[in-house]
Amino acid sequence: ACQDDSLQQAKNPYEFVAPDNFPEPTYTFYNNEVTEEGFKLGKKLFFDPILSIDGSISCSSCHNQSLAFADDPLHPVSIGIDGLVGTRNTPALANLAFMKEFFWDGGVSHLDFVPINAIESPVEMGEDIVTVVTKIRNHAEYPALFEAAFNTTEINMPLLMDALAQFVLLMVSNNSKYDAYLKGAANLTTQELKGLELFDQKCESCHSGILFTSQGYFNNGIDSVFSDSGRAAISANPLDIGKFKVPTLRNVFVTPPYMHDGSLKTLRDVIDH
Repeated sequence: ACQDDSLQQAKNPYEFVAPDNFPEPTYTFYNNEVTEEGFKLGKKLFFDPILSIDGSISCSSCHNQSLAFADDPLHPVSIGIDGLVGTRNTPALANLAFMKEFFWDGGVSHLDFVPINAIESPVEMGEDIVTVVTKIRNHAEYPALFEAAFNTTEINMPLLMDALAQFVLLMVSNNSKYDAYLKGAANLTTQELKGLELFDQKCESCHSGILFTSQGYFNNGIDSVFSDSGRAAISANPLDIGKFKVPTLRNVFVTPPYMHDGSLKTLRDVIDH
């Protein structure tokens, strides 16, 4: 239903402006306002495999821009350095400024700390954050870019995370046909209206609101035996075993496969389940 994912546009294209019908952002912009220099630095870092131990994996290796910043459909779960296979499907990136928690288990509650997990994961980038900072300090281009973005000659982990955050914060998805319909700028077909009615009856309780996620955690019956304990790994509550965060449905048509383990290949499979 919601397939568009483009960078936030405003009078200043590098200024974060929440769409009128969106909730208040959860991100702490007061200590990391998006600027053109910070955004461009974050974009360069996002696409740079310097963040990985062997220079083979960048953020964009799993978050492909042409796929709404999701992974290749042939990768049910993430593939890291040395071809190492992860355990979970790579989520698409959209509307991160409005999310309360991140990852399928909600293990991180602030966007700035998300990249560290990928950088230091032994099956993703396999690098140490201190080493990453050292490599960037010694790089031919990055010192000048950091100084332009943050008005300091210092390069450290917090500024590295701030730059990456500035890039992904502008990934605002709010320009689908459904969004135009809500604004009275487009009409839905008879079939689409029937689909919307069914969605409101059967799906909206979890995929709720304009973000199409309640941001809650649920066991949707995809497994009966859990090799991945899901939310319970964070909450330490046995009642949370097998519960995973409700994913947004924005851009869902272009982000297969589905579920936390990528076990369902098509939207038809999801509906049948």
